[in-house]
Amino acid sequence: MKHKSLATRIGDTDIRLLRIFKTVVESGGLSAAEIELNIGKSTISKHISDLELRLDLKLCNRGPSGFSLTEDGGKVLRAAEDLLISVSHFRTEVNEIKQQMAGTIRVALFDQCASNPESHLARAIHKFNEAAPAVQIELSLEPPNVIETMVISGHLDVGIIALHRPSASLQYAPLYGENMFLYCGKEHPLFDVSDSEFGKGDLRRFNYAGLSVNSPNLIVGQQLGFRRAAKVQSEQALAILILSGRYLGFLPDHLAQEFVDGGVMKRVLPDEIRYRTRFAAATRKQPAPTRVSKLFLDVLMQEHSVNREGEIKRVSTAKR
Repeated sequence: MKHKSLATRIGDTDIRLLRIFKTVVESGGLSAAEIELNIGKSTISKHISDLELRLDLKLCNRGPSGFSLTEDGGKVLRAAEDLLISVSHFRTEVNEIKQQMAGTIRVALFDQCASNPESHLARAIHKFNEAAPAVQIELSLEPPNVIETMVISGHLDVGIIALHRPSASLQYAPLYGENMFLYCGKEHPLFDVSDSEFGKGDLRRFNYAGLSVNSPNLIVGQQLGFRRAAKVQSEQALAILILSGRYLGFLPDHLAQEFVDGGVMKRVLPDEIRYRTRFAAATRKQPAPTRVSKLFLDVLMQEHSVNREGEIKRVSTAKR
């Protein structure tokens, strides 16, 4: 008798196999997934074979030549990701009904806020974990456009992004800011030149590296007429280009400080060229945030309340 495929009925075992499959793909192969899954390679291989049998599809190539997804495997992976997110949402909603703080909260941010004295994200996470110890936190770094898309689609619960181009699909809670300056590396022609010997216009003849996504960084670079000769999606990558000595670029002062102190980077025309970026926690308007997300937002806003008041005062002073 012909067996029924997984596509007709899905149980806990099937979801577990799909999670294993997803982890193997994210790890880059069976051997690399052993530590993450805490099971042996032979057992992982059997789980993948069981999944392929239940789906009646070949999902991946594995052997001496390495690990790779088949075309069908790629399609199943995308479907599995959507399914696992739906399962997570279901569990969260059930916990909502039962008034339990459990499940998973997915948070992504763009800026390197660990060194930002204005950011109290680490303290907020501490307070959140104290209040909801059963909730698992998934924290990642993503480009701002990716964060917006993932929050709107429901793949993220909270995104921390620059507050410069609000989306009608999102609501924002202002948190903290950072000061941005233009930098060059030690081997750049301007490194040993006094700022008094050149002006803004002279900078346009040098290569400029900037973010490739819509952001304050992109807008300011365009306003100054800089020639973008390299583009990146993260500030760490931008720092590497600046350190090469071949590019000018904007970095947060807290991120660049260690390089400045080490004598391998310096600010360029800091009295004339600088800007400030404000960051906010973004959530989608519909459906309304879950109790877990609301708690996380409340803790975030509470921890940054002093910063927000200071930001409001600065903005009001600037307008006068």
